[in-house]
Amino acid sequence: MNDVLYILMDKFELFLLILVRMSSLFVITPVFGGRNVPSYLKIAFAFFCSVILVTLLQDQSVDAVNIYSYAALILKELAIGIILGYTSYLVFSALFLAGQIIDTQIGFGMVNVLDPMHDSQIPLTGNFIYIITLLFFLMMNGHHVLLTALFKSYNVLPINSFAFNNVLYHNMLNIFFETFALGFKISIPILAASLLAEISLGILAKTVPQMNVFVVGMPLKVGVGLVTLLAMMPMFITTMDLTFDKMYSYIYLIIKSLAKG
Repeated sequence: MNDVLYILMDKFELFLLILVRMSSLFVITPVFGGRNVPSYLKIAFAFFCSVILVTLLQDQSVDAVNIYSYAALILKELAIGIILGYTSYLVFSALFLAGQIIDTQIGFGMVNVLDPMHDSQIPLTGNFIYIITLLFFLMMNGHHVLLTALFKSYNVLPINSFAFNNVLYHNMLNIFFETFALGFKISIPILAASLLAEISLGILAKTVPQMNVFVVGMPLKVGVGLVTLLAMMPMFITTMDLTFDKMYSYIYLIIKSLAKG
């Protein structure tokens, strides 16, 4: 215990920079960044993780000649944590995109719910998929992988090595495109089932003109969409492992992109 206190006193500048990167990761990252996680818990967890890290990274140097250069280092560490957390959150945001597409197709487009974790209106189906994904993320120890990625980031991205560059810009664009494609792929079964339902209603309207297609169509689309969503759940769960692996690869890619050179 005395050794840890001595290290904290001797390496306080390094400890503060590590604490800033660790704390900023908890602002937006899944699991840790939710409003349902108490702020005191986030602060305490970030503090103890930083204590562990500062004992392992004593060889890291802090090149700050004055208060202004040290403030610049703090801003860099803050940006690193936020960028890494946002990269992990992008994959989960694809679920909301898929839910929005699904809700629009099955007639739930006007049915949004207030998400207290994000303080915004989100699609009903998207919230359902997000909760399931978050549960499997915890079951598969995905939060451990996020912390491991942050710990390993100091091997590739030590203190004062952050820089914006064209590689980071292009990699972030590619991640945006791939997460959008992921959300669209998740909603494809519902889109196909909804299209078949629309075709069937069109044929029905021609063969039985006296039937009110608008009255029959809405509950039919809702029923087809919910049944399809239930049928695709086993397939969706089995693909979560691949989705999380892709998220981890994104994080490590961004870590390498943030390094100078």
